[in-house]
Amino acid sequence: MSMYRLVYYSRNHIASDPALYENAVNDILAKSRVNNARDDITGALLFNAGCFAQVLEGPLDKVEAAFERIQQDDRHGDVSLLGIDPVDQRSFPNWAMGFVGISDADAVRFAGIGSDSGFDPSRLDGEQIHMLLRDLTMEEETAFC
Repeated sequence: MSMYRLVYYSRNHIASDPALYENAVNDILAKSRVNNARDDITGALLFNAGCFAQVLEGPLDKVEAAFERIQQDDRHGDVSLLGIDPVDQRSFPNWAMGFVGISDADAVRFAGIGSDSGFDPSRLDGEQIHMLLRDLTMEEETAFC
């Protein structure tokens, strides 16, 4: 089976009310984990109040279908595809949908983004976002082992 990696970012259009925000994020994660497990997709999602960045890995048709659902989701705006490439192996084999809520401090530490700008994935390419999410999820795995 051919494996593909898709990387994108989008603007976060979730309401800023804390209760609505938490419910919307939990809904995204729950649905993504069910759909991704069903479709043999792994990956990781990073978000903050301003944006989402995500890596999806799996069969090309399934990854493309998941991306199409994301583009049609009103919680995402200005969706930008950064890359879709064949890969030999998964970077997130243990994550149906790894999740990282990133702080500005982590953005500075992992992405080299100035602290005055916050996390802005539009300043990164697909490989930089992939590596950032891989490093963050590896850190999460290590913390819980």
